[in-house]
Amino acid sequence: MSMLWIAAIAASLASFVQKWLGYQVPSEVLERPRVARVTRLLPIALLGALVAVQTATDGAAIVADARLAAVGVAAVLLVLRAPFLVVVISAAAAAAALRALGWG
Repeated sequence: MSMLWIAAIAASLASFVQKWLGYQVPSEVLERPRVARVTRLLPIALLGALVAVQTATDGAAIVADARLAAVGVAAVLLVLRAPFLVVVISAAAAAAALRALGWG
């Protein structure tokens, strides 16, 4: 068995155990105001961090390229309450246009 398979199986088991442990937490703990606030806001923070990393980095370097402009277009359209499909297509079109113009 290759090392890659061992790592994949170990990661799967660790993920399963972590999820199982989450179900073992008593409901009184989860209903505390501070815990409830953190669990409500944590997905938003994680998604924001993921978008920031995927948009503004290339490896270990911070970059400003067409991806950043596309996220800006998407943000403006979301503020204007455009339909989600319009937001996605417009952001992709903006990135494609900027890349075609050489801003990579």
